[in-house]
Amino acid sequence: MKNIILLLSGLILINCNKSGVAKQEVKADLMEVITEDKSYAPASPPNSISEKLASDENGSNKEPSTAKKTDTISRKIIKNGDMKIQVGDIKKAQGQVNDILKKNNAYIQKEDFQNTDMDDNLNLIIRVPHKNFDALISSFSDGVGSVLSKNISSNDVTEEYTDVSIKLANKKIYLEKYRDMLKSAATTKDMLEIQEKIRELEDEIDVAEGRLRFIDDRVNYSTLSLNLYKEKVRSSATSKIGFGSRFVDSVTEGWNSFVSFMLGIVSLWPFFLIIPFIIFFWRKWKSGKKNKN
Repeated sequence: MKNIILLLSGLILINCNKSGVAKQEVKADLMEVITEDKSYAPASPPNSISEKLASDENGSNKEPSTAKKTDTISRKIIKNGDMKIQVGDIKKAQGQVNDILKKNNAYIQKEDFQNTDMDDNLNLIIRVPHKNFDALISSFSDGVGSVLSKNISSNDVTEEYTDVSIKLANKKIYLEKYRDMLKSAATTKDMLEIQEKIRELEDEIDVAEGRLRFIDDRVNYSTLSLNLYKEKVRSSATSKIGFGSRFVDSVTEGWNSFVSFMLGIVSLWPFFLIIPFIIFFWRKWKSGKKNKN
């Protein structure tokens, strides 16, 4: 019985030692985790606007690194183009264009038609998903008419998009810090300065977000300026006009020009009345000058 008690006591002491060592290891690991977490914890915003400005100058409150965001932003390519196509019938060509637009999920943003004595021009501003841009160009080149000119361009705006995104993220972080500072502002001066900073940041954020939306729109939907051109020929009615009719028209036009010239002279009658008086006074002045001499 005595031996059994001694054996149990020894086992208890061994278990106690192991649990103590385990607790120490867990505690050590926990301290390492806490230390690591503290090293990455963002600095709390200062209590006043003056402290914040001072900390920014000393470099103690640096902006968080957002360079990793560049890896998540795909290439931003803006494609634009313009084409001029000569067609035989504007209405028929417009129907073909509408069918091509439907197949490529495109739409007309602006339409302008000009009808002159020399030609007809239908100008279209087309927006098309970027993945269908090349197919749209090929369809217009093949089945609508004779391509007179074509110009396609690509603009890589990835760097600008990345730069604006990083600055926008940093501005939002600062905006939250300033809002927290406003809650604990101690003086009216600090409150007014913080409110002004918040207003400036909100304006800058709106501009940055608008720029990103604009770039996304231009990237997602390419723009094509399409001109459908039809040259007019002289009508049969005009070509059948003979020499006699043209002679009479010329005489009539000449007479109308003569009448217009005479009416123009008659409209100057006040000047004709003034001219004799001017000549009379000029001669009188000249004769008086000779008598003096």
